[in-house]
Amino acid sequence: MLQTTKRPDSPVSISPVSIIGAGIAGAWQALLFAQAGHAVTLHERGDAGMTDATSHWAGGMLAPWCEAEVAEPIISRLGQRSLDIWRRELPDTPFNGSLVVAHPRERNDFERFARMTEGHRRLDAAGLAELEPSLESRFREALFFPAEGHVEPRRVLPKLHERIKAAGGTIKFDSGVSAKDLANLDPKGIVIDCRGLAAREEQPGLRGVKGEMILIETCEVQLSRPVRLIHPRWPLYVIPREDNLFMLGATSIEAEDTGVSVRSALELLGAAYAVHPAFGEARIVEFGSGLRPAFPDNLPRIGIRGEKISVNGLYRHGFLLAPALAELTLAFVERGQIDNEVMQCA
Repeated sequence: MLQTTKRPDSPVSISPVSIIGAGIAGAWQALLFAQAGHAVTLHERGDAGMTDATSHWAGGMLAPWCEAEVAEPIISRLGQRSLDIWRRELPDTPFNGSLVVAHPRERNDFERFARMTEGHRRLDAAGLAELEPSLESRFREALFFPAEGHVEPRRVLPKLHERIKAAGGTIKFDSGVSAKDLANLDPKGIVIDCRGLAAREEQPGLRGVKGEMILIETCEVQLSRPVRLIHPRWPLYVIPREDNLFMLGATSIEAEDTGVSVRSALELLGAAYAVHPAFGEARIVEFGSGLRPAFPDNLPRIGIRGEKISVNGLYRHGFLLAPALAELTLAFVERGQIDNEVMQCA
C-alpha cells in the first residue's frame, strides 16, 4: 500500500527549477514542473540529437503488467500510474497492448509467466492470428496484455522537449553544468539531478547495466505491438517501429562496456528468427547499447537533500516510470508529500 507523509516546511511552490539531464527522466520532470508554473531550465551536456543518452537506446515499452514477472510491486504501481500520464500528455501514444509467446519447449516458462502476471487474457492460435496476421501458424497460444503500450524513444523524446518549451520551459543543450554550479547561481532555486550513471560520484551505489539492441528493417512482417518471446536466459522482444523497422532487445548484462557482443547479437537475431523466419532476410540497420543506471536493489530512488533532489536508478524501466516519478517530485516540492517507497530524505 502506498504510504505518504507530509513535511511541515514545504518549499514555496513558485521556486525556479533547474534540471540536469534531458533524457526521459529529466524531460518528464521538466514538463510537469513547467506545466505547474515553475520557471524551468533543463540542462543537457550533449547536443539535441541525444545520441549519447541511455534513452536513445531504449525499447520504450510501457508494460507494467508484463514487468511484474520479475520486478517488485512498486514497478507495477508506478508504471500503471505512468500510463495514465502518458495518455493525458501525449494522447497519440499507441496503446495496442503487448503479446507474450513461446514455443512448445518453453511451455513451463510460459505458464510461469502467466501465473506471475495479471491483466492478460489467453489467445489460442486463431485469436493470435486475428490480432497479428503475420504470426498466423507461428504459435499455439499467446498472452495478450491489452492495456499496455509502447513508444519510439527517438521520436517521443523530441516531442517531450517541444512540449517543455511550449509550457514555458527552457532547454540548454551542450550545457555541462553541475548541481553545485546551479546552487551557486541561485541558492533559492531547486535543482533536480537526472544524470543517470553520470551522477555516480555523488551516488556511489549506482552501477551501469548494459542493454543491447539491434535495429532491423523488413517489409515481410507487420506487427502492431511488441512481442515478447519467452527465453530460458533473458526476456527477448521484438518492438515495431515506423518505416518497417523493428527493434530487437534487450539484454541485461552486468557490465559497463559499450557495444554489442557476438553472443548477444546471435541471441537477439535468433530470437527474431524464432518469432518469424522472414526476419532472417531482414536488413540490419544498427547495433547499439546503453548503460542503464541501477541501484543494488534495481529500484528507482528520489533522493532529497535540502533544495537538491536526485531522480535515479530507473534501471530498465525508464520510459515506464519517468512520468510517475516526476509527478511524485512535483507533489513533494509543492505540497511536501513524500512517497515512502521511493523517496529518501537526508
